[in-house]
Amino acid sequence: MSSGRLTPFSYCVLALVGREGAGPHDLTRMMRAQGGLYWTAAESQWYAEPKRLERLGLLRSRKQPGRTTERTHYELTDEGLAALRDWLARPSSLPRVQHEAVVRLLAADLGGEEDVRASLAALRDEIDAARPLLEAAVERAATLPHRERYLRLVHRLGSLLLDAHAQWLDEVERELDPS
Repeated sequence: MSSGRLTPFSYCVLALVGREGAGPHDLTRMMRAQGGLYWTAAESQWYAEPKRLERLGLLRSRKQPGRTTERTHYELTDEGLAALRDWLARPSSLPRVQHEAVVRLLAADLGGEEDVRASLAALRDEIDAARPLLEAAVERAATLPHRERYLRLVHRLGSLLLDAHAQWLDEVERELDPS
């Protein structure tokens, strides 16, 4: 994206850079650690978007030593902080959802309910795999005192989302049970 328009992803990057700054490697690590529960994007986007935001004057970068090569570390500029603060004051909307399981269920009449039921069962494994990631994220929140309260609230939503998905799967499995 080469335009000067800011997207929800732009604000996500600005928020994650935050007051302490972050490099693209930090952004990808943070997103991997939450297992895609809150935001998903290709790893390349976590590298490209900070560069774009720097060209727009919202981030500035400096090189820092890394394990093997120098790493780029981004920090918010005054303009970036102002853009983020302006966005924070705007009304929030329902999240954009791209939910493959919902589409599979929607199309069950075009295939077979048994196949869809088996396909959706894999989602339960992902829910189970996400729970320890979420627990680790809750523990890490204590290491970020300036964000701990907010992270606790975010991770509470994550827990509720996992619970809601598990309950929905229970209902779908019951409804599609051939017996």
